[in-house]
Amino acid sequence: MLEFIRWLVEQESMTREAEANRRIAENLAGRLAETGATVDLFNHPRYGSTLRAGFDFAVPGLPGEGVGQLLVVGHLDTVWPLGTLSARPFRVEDGRAFGPGIFDMKAGVAVASFACRAIKEMGRTTGRAVTLLMTCDEETGSHFSREIIEDEARRSRAALVLEPPIPGGTIKTGRKGVGEFELIVRGRSAHAGNDPRIGISAITEMAHQILAINKMVDYERGTTLNVGVVKGGVLSNVVAAEARASVDMRFQTVEEGERITDMMRNLRPALDGARIEVRGGINRPPLVRTAEIASLFEHARDLASEIGYDLREGSVGGGSDGNFIAALGVPVLDGLGVDGAGAHAEHEHIIIEDIPRRATLLTRLIETL
Repeated sequence: MLEFIRWLVEQESMTREAEANRRIAENLAGRLAETGATVDLFNHPRYGSTLRAGFDFAVPGLPGEGVGQLLVVGHLDTVWPLGTLSARPFRVEDGRAFGPGIFDMKAGVAVASFACRAIKEMGRTTGRAVTLLMTCDEETGSHFSREIIEDEARRSRAALVLEPPIPGGTIKTGRKGVGEFELIVRGRSAHAGNDPRIGISAITEMAHQILAINKMVDYERGTTLNVGVVKGGVLSNVVAAEARASVDMRFQTVEEGERITDMMRNLRPALDGARIEVRGGINRPPLVRTAEIASLFEHARDLASEIGYDLREGSVGGGSDGNFIAALGVPVLDGLGVDGAGAHAEHEHIIIEDIPRRATLLTRLIETL
């Protein structure tokens, strides 16, 4: 399977590189079609192609038959610019495999593909049909794929997400929700030397707003806001007429997300004559650990114990496509990909000895859910 992972890694697929993401989806679709899957591609001119592969392993009369499909989810896009591979090629060192996008999440894509192929080739059966969904735009918010994900989720009894685990192999039964905002401040330009008093500095106003946003952070509630990008002004001798900021919001409950969204939209200028515009809102709802998710985890832990390892669970601040699914009331297990570290970092890698464990666990989950 390591060669299959390498095959995926060496097909660079930076998010928003439409042609690259179309190509890798088509190549993977060809591999999956060879196993008898029914394959569809959903194309977008900006993002590329999202892949859906249907596997009919179901046998009428088995437990769970007829009450919804099992949805297996991942994404093919990465954060790495095209050309990164030439500087950091795939390599194996000290029991680890390195490469751009290998941990997040091409190893997970390989595990999902392998598990479905293994069930088919071994003649195994399940109580329900299985749909494999690999999106092309997860790293930029799944703006294209969200509708496809939610349509499949509504037909599903449960979902397994092959995002990377928390380092150490811990799977994710909770994720914070995500909000994205753009803050636009408009003032009035003036000559900084001759007429500073008639100017209204959008940058000064933005500084006031950043401080106001920072006051919304509440670590006890799990609420964070980060003003990650700020731009404004044209020259140092011109009072800035406009400034813009990008704000990331994370929250644990829908109610908290809505509360902070209202606060963002009700920001008021501190300087007379300044104007504020707030765009954006909640992008991903939170993945809240429900009783059904807890039960699903216990089942996975029992299966992991059967194959000789202890499976743990945790909650993280980052979102995934699993958030959209859980918000529809479908139980989700996330972080079922291969153990490793370094998502979005140059030391990104997976632990090779974990590959067969995760592949076996996913295969058993598909067979038993």
